[in-house]
Amino acid sequence: MNKIDWKRMFVAFLAILCFVFVGFALGLRNFWLAGFFLLLGFAIMGFGIAGKRKRS
Repeated sequence: MNKIDWKRMFVAFLAILCFVFVGFALGLRNFWLAGFFLLLGFAIMGFGIAGKRKRS
């Protein structure tokens, strides 16, 4: 089994956490905060995908 790449795992965890916070913000009916976390989640995902393309 391959070794775990902890940096990529952390980036993926941050992206998932951002989308969880979107749901939390929507539950509080704070749409500005939900929009912020949605954009932040997409930005973190883009950062992870760009890093993956650079590596391969």
